Amino acid sequence: MATVDIKYINPFVKATLTVLEMLGMAGGKFGKPSLSDLHFVDPSFLIQVGVVGGMKGQVILGMSEDRAKNIASTMMMGMPVNEFDEMACSALRELGNMIMGNTSTIFSTMNIIFDITPPLSMYGSDLKINAETPAIKIPILINDEEMLGVYVCVKAGDDA
Repeated sequence: MATVDIKYINPFVKATLTVLEMLGMAGGKFGKPSLSDLHFVDPSFLIQVGVVGGMKGQVILGMSEDRAKNIASTMMMGMPVNEFDEMACSALRELGNMIMGNTSTIFSTMNIIFDITPPLSMYGSDLKINAETPAIKIPILINDEEMLGVYVCVKAGDDA
């Protein structure tokens, strides 16, 4: 199994923390990265974004149902979110675009150019995703509580 160099993980973390800070969720940090089986047992909201070009694979942003509703509400200027209707799902997919767009910009400064696919969203319990590349989970913490997980399933450089 190929391992991903930390220099390829840091841009995902930096972009995520920057976007969350722009949304008013300051003071974020990341927890210890680990391998993940991409099995989401509890009610979860997932945003999947494909990566093509200098890197290939998928990035999944995963969060609990309650966290997703809170983030969607924040993105919708405080409008209450009680269910994942089209507006709430669209706001959360835009979160994926914002994070991955920022990630792409950071990688461009490293002379790694990649494009992203439109985000897909899914929610439910007992979700299982299979990816070609092993998933590295990076927990993103706000006030020492996990806000979301960034699951990086990409191959970089010659491995792509």
